Amino acid sequence: MTPFTPPTQDQLLAIRVNAGIEQLAASEKFAHAESDLVEAIVEGVGQFAAGEFAPLNRIGDLEGAKLENGVVRLPDGFKEAYEGYVEQGWNSIGSSTDFGGQGLPFTLACNVLENLGAANMAFSLLPMLSVGAVEALEHHGNEAQQSMYLPDLISGKWSGTMNLTEPAAGSDVGALRSTAEPITDGEHAGKYKIKGQKIYITWGDHTLAENIIHLVLARLPGAPEGTRGISLFVVPKYHVNADGSLGPHNDLRPVSLEHKLGINASPTCVMSYGDNDNCIGELVGAENRGLMAMFTMMNNARINVGNQGVQIGERATQQAIAYAIDRVQSARAGSPDKTPVAIIEHPDVRRMILRMKALTEGARALLYYCAGQVDRGTLGDSEARTRAEILVPLLKAWGTDVGVEVAGIGVQIHGGMGFVEETGAAQHWRDSRIAPIYEGTNGIQAADLVTRKLGMEGGEAILALFADIARDASGEPALAVLAQDCAAIAQWMRDEASLDDRLAGSVPFCTMASVAVAGWQLMKQAEAVAAGAAPALLETKPVTARFFLDRIVPEAAGLKASATAGAEGLYTLSPEALAS
Repeated sequence: MTPFTPPTQDQLLAIRVNAGIEQLAASEKFAHAESDLVEAIVEGVGQFAAGEFAPLNRIGDLEGAKLENGVVRLPDGFKEAYEGYVEQGWNSIGSSTDFGGQGLPFTLACNVLENLGAANMAFSLLPMLSVGAVEALEHHGNEAQQSMYLPDLISGKWSGTMNLTEPAAGSDVGALRSTAEPITDGEHAGKYKIKGQKIYITWGDHTLAENIIHLVLARLPGAPEGTRGISLFVVPKYHVNADGSLGPHNDLRPVSLEHKLGINASPTCVMSYGDNDNCIGELVGAENRGLMAMFTMMNNARINVGNQGVQIGERATQQAIAYAIDRVQSARAGSPDKTPVAIIEHPDVRRMILRMKALTEGARALLYYCAGQVDRGTLGDSEARTRAEILVPLLKAWGTDVGVEVAGIGVQIHGGMGFVEETGAAQHWRDSRIAPIYEGTNGIQAADLVTRKLGMEGGEAILALFADIARDASGEPALAVLAQDCAAIAQWMRDEASLDDRLAGSVPFCTMASVAVAGWQLMKQAEAVAAGAAPALLETKPVTARFFLDRIVPEAAGLKASATAGAEGLYTLSPEALAS
């Protein structure tokens, strides 16, 4: 497997141009995010990821996490690397200074995860879930819970998880059956006994952090059915004493680990709570409002999963380019010299590599544009907050689709050597394939786009996004047409289409919208580079941006017919006929 080289210059360009870090630093809240500090963070975490996380990527895939005597163990080196991550303060970048965080923009926290995930996607899921737990407790925890749990979660001394899915529930969270019984007397009076089983719990157990803080959805007695009757509880692996020290083990355990296609070093646990009727948890927020509180965590996680598409795309691209430069096979077509050349000289390999680079850089531009809007929303900009909400399903869905496509192209460039495990190209594809599934499948993201997000401000919010793209793309006819097509589809979905018609066209529409935004942001990058913003990218950025605008944007425009075809043709055949 090729060593990981942090794409520092492209990251800095996206942070400056797409996130607008200089404008963020002009605010009082983010005043510390000055240029020198931003560069130090991006360069520093990149070096850390390359030096500490990346060398564990292959061994983590081969050996994986193992459940031994009720405890999840990781291969040698993981504990030391995680300790280094905590000691250097990378976990605390974007968290509140009230509880020991550094209070820097979310944009920079995204960069930390981008580098960690490109170096080792499976390992990076550990801090990624912790960031989500911090977010949920910051917004919905009471003062006592925040004081007890946030400092050590923010530092990384403790890790966090999100517990939604149950064996019979899947994406239908409202069908969960875990229970929470109020405790009325004794030392745990005012708390709850949690009982139930959860599946697909990422990093649900391990020994890298001193404690694991589980956020668990469960039902109170008499709660309404469906999502209206779900409450959120904080359930620590080890009880926490009043002085912050750790007490005895709570009544919870990992039952088994899932045997997965990829991310083998990320322990995906089946967790059991209350086997001995003594699992103690605390209510977070109001009764029966748990899904709202959990969505705070899920929204954060969806951005970070979209980030994973960038991560795996970057790693797979680096791997493929290194192989294509080294692999010599066949003479260049049409050349009088019949000497075999490196496969990177062949036109179709060049096409594939440029596609990998353009898609990855486009997804990165979308990532940091979204992160910058989140940060502006934090500063009180309501328009930016609305735009970020629209961008989240685009980033999660298209970003992860990009990761899978790019990793697949990487396997193709390796040829037969990509289909065997020795090169490591197959691992990137296997790792990538989970991202379109978890944190709400990409079909769910597209459905969200054409229902809730399309309905924001009566549809005017999403139309404003496409109007901004069309306005700026006056010199890029293909991009302007794509933005105009997206606006026309949005208006048709809002004013004429049935719900079934919208859902039938949701995925192609989501792809079109995502490519439009990514192309727009890449165009801005190319303009900035031409103006001297990033001399190191003066040769490469215009080429990858041009490839995206000339080839990927027209492909997306071709999805218009599919986005507006309606649902009728999908139901012509009965389920029985489809199965015949």
